[in-house]
Amino acid sequence: FFSRKMSDSTRFTCDYGKRKSNCKKCKKPIEKGSPRIAKCVPNYFNDGDGEMKQYHHIPCMFETFVKARATTKKIEDVSDLDGFADMKDEEKDEIKKLVATLCANQAAKKTPKKATPKKRKSSDPVPSPAAKVSTPQKKIKTDNSPSTSCAPAPRVGGNSKDNQFREFRRLCGMIAEEASYNEKTNIAKRFFEKGSSGDGFTGDLFTIVKLLMPGAVKRTYNLQSKQLVKLFSRIFVEDVDDMMEDLEQGDVSETVYKFFESNTSCPPTKKSTLTIHDVDDFLENLSKLTREEDQLELLKKLAKRSTGNDLRTVIRLIKCDLKITAGPKHILDALDSNAHEAFKASRDLKDVLDRIEENKKSGSKKLEVRASLMTPVSPMLAEACKSVEQAMKKCPNGMYSEIKYDGERVQLHMKGKDFQFYSRSLKPVSDHKIMHFEKYIPDAFPDGHSMILDSEVLLVDVKTGNPLPFGTLGIHKKSKFQDANVCLFIFDILQFNGENLMGKSMKERRTILETSMKVIPNRVMLSELKFVNKPDDLKHMIVRVIKEGLEGLVLKDIKGVYEPGKRHWLKVKKDYLMQGQMADTADLVVLGAYYGTGSKGGMMSVFLMGVYDEKRERWCTVTKVGNGHDDETLEKINKQLKVEKISKDMKRVPKWLNLNKNHVPDLVVADPKNAPVWEITGTEFTQSESHTAEGISIRFPRVTKIRRDKNWKTATSLERLKALYLKSKEESDISHLLGVSSTPVVKDEKSTSKSTQKVSVFQQVKENNEEKLLKMAESEFLNDIFLGVKIFIPTDVEKRKKMERHILAFNGDVLGNDQFKEATHIVQCDSVKVADIPISASLVTASHVWECIKNKVSL
Repeated sequence: FFSRKMSDSTRFTCDYGKRKSNCKKCKKPIEKGSPRIAKCVPNYFNDGDGEMKQYHHIPCMFETFVKARATTKKIEDVSDLDGFADMKDEEKDEIKKLVATLCANQAAKKTPKKATPKKRKSSDPVPSPAAKVSTPQKKIKTDNSPSTSCAPAPRVGGNSKDNQFREFRRLCGMIAEEASYNEKTNIAKRFFEKGSSGDGFTGDLFTIVKLLMPGAVKRTYNLQSKQLVKLFSRIFVEDVDDMMEDLEQGDVSETVYKFFESNTSCPPTKKSTLTIHDVDDFLENLSKLTREEDQLELLKKLAKRSTGNDLRTVIRLIKCDLKITAGPKHILDALDSNAHEAFKASRDLKDVLDRIEENKKSGSKKLEVRASLMTPVSPMLAEACKSVEQAMKKCPNGMYSEIKYDGERVQLHMKGKDFQFYSRSLKPVSDHKIMHFEKYIPDAFPDGHSMILDSEVLLVDVKTGNPLPFGTLGIHKKSKFQDANVCLFIFDILQFNGENLMGKSMKERRTILETSMKVIPNRVMLSELKFVNKPDDLKHMIVRVIKEGLEGLVLKDIKGVYEPGKRHWLKVKKDYLMQGQMADTADLVVLGAYYGTGSKGGMMSVFLMGVYDEKRERWCTVTKVGNGHDDETLEKINKQLKVEKISKDMKRVPKWLNLNKNHVPDLVVADPKNAPVWEITGTEFTQSESHTAEGISIRFPRVTKIRRDKNWKTATSLERLKALYLKSKEESDISHLLGVSSTPVVKDEKSTSKSTQKVSVFQQVKENNEEKLLKMAESEFLNDIFLGVKIFIPTDVEKRKKMERHILAFNGDVLGNDQFKEATHIVQCDSVKVADIPISASLVTASHVWECIKNKVSL
């Protein structure tokens, strides 16, 4: 969910040091109060939107750009720096001079092309593996949303040279080799205006732009890197283990390219004959397939028509990463300076391109940013707020402080009697999940005939009116809820009765929402908020939500407009405050490692962390961590860490390590008692059945310190970890940290866990909530995509318990051994014999079930 996108995700910020830190380049300290620039690197190894900041002195930051690769994102304009407006004039002048110098040097610099990778010898041919049991064909739901579907466009340009796929590849190569982002846009602009011949563009602009933005105009292919390697090993008749070993370098497109160039069973063509329409049709057809044999056949047909470079580029399109270090903004800016903002607001690429063309013909200069009804809008987001002072500075006019709900964000579109619901990722939410809202919205908005609302869906206890944690839906079936309703909490309005409201202030939008809406208790409600313009008032609100165990606050400037895709709201959570003093930490031992991808391909970059179970004398896993180390430290770890390669083979896992199949690493440490100890910090301790430390894990983990003063004996043990977990779930009193008067909460600092306790650590935490939820029954349910599905999951299916939880949460039935013959679906595994399968049942693979769960579609 995790894909993607370095050019869009990497950003730069500048500020003055809140505390002493070290410069990533010169390693010298950046004193508190000194100016600094941070490169914000995305967290690719965990769920969510976490970031890692790499701080630099201002001159040091620009020195790193001098010898940087052409594909590395750089600061080429002061607008690339968040927080520039808040800097002093002296620092502003310094940054402007450095930017000008950098751009001048880059303009005169030519980046050498990458050397062609050497061909590797193929292994002896191996027989094709036995045919897999086919999964049922996925039903393709048509949808008008450009963000999730790619309907065939008219074939503009026919056999024009500009429509040849080799010209598309050439364009990608030119963009990739250029270091300057402004020049990347200029390259695309020249191609869109003059074409490949220089005499004028004659190709299909819509299809080319769509292919240049594979991550923005997305299709789902049900193919991960390893699955692609397995399929192509069959097509090329190559040893799958050899291809898997090459995949450890981190780039599946290069692996396929190398083996394609050297294989004799399906050799590449000498000249490219593919068109962009051929490739677009191929991708569209591939997105509709879920059966392995069907995917294999389609890939084989393409390979027979492709050169090595063709196939490499197609694989990159499947992976939604063309390796050109240019995102939607750089491509769309080549068409119109406002095109990217317009696309974020409407997500309708065809409409944006049509309006650009209309503006050219009419002579209009301004492309309007507007939302399209029944088409999803990129939601406005929030950045982390780490102090009350930061919030007051960001919102000097005052702010709305809103409870951060622990639910599922939903964007509602209404047009007459037609409704459409979109998730945060802009995917349509199936009608049967939220169809009960359609009868309440007209009553809640009696004067509304069309609208776009931003909201959150969660469970509400009808007796108390209190929202319940949305995560509990994954534990209980619908039939076990009776005193809870699914409720829509509305917090913003983007369009009402044809009027675009995104340009109005937050205060105006809230007023319109309150005057237009009639609250329907426990069904359609307004979000709870409070106007705040004093630091003490905000401090008291923060103390309140944290003591009550709520997720946090969202702060919104009352004069702020709705900006799609921008992080101009603020979010306050426990672990953000006081430089992380409220975050949860543990000293864990390195147990294993995984090879990285991309620039970290072929080296250990993600590590398996764990604790020692003294009672069973085995090591248990807690989390995987890939954030916190700089490149230099990571290089040292790769040289010094003593490991043994097991290649994710469960049979080769040493007896001292207790772990689940889904976390088997590429390498394990030679001796855990001599392994390093790292301080791991995360937002909170969580429950995860995939880890063996009694299910305790850490959410959004990062390495904050290498504990050279500790060894395996003084690191956090399993018993201590359980005590830390229990303590973290107690009410948090942060009054003393924020300087707010409050009655102190007395807590026992010692561990109270006992090895003889029969109640698990999670039962202690959840006891009250579980008892309440188990009494509930007969309620409407949000996720019932598996309604009517009776599935049998054999005991040897990987992640069986987790799969069972999801199926139950989505209103399906999981059958026991005595109900085998009643199953409508059976998950494939070695223990299931085809001859025993009932005629009425369908045999499905575990990967297909997980794909349906991920995309929230029926089996």
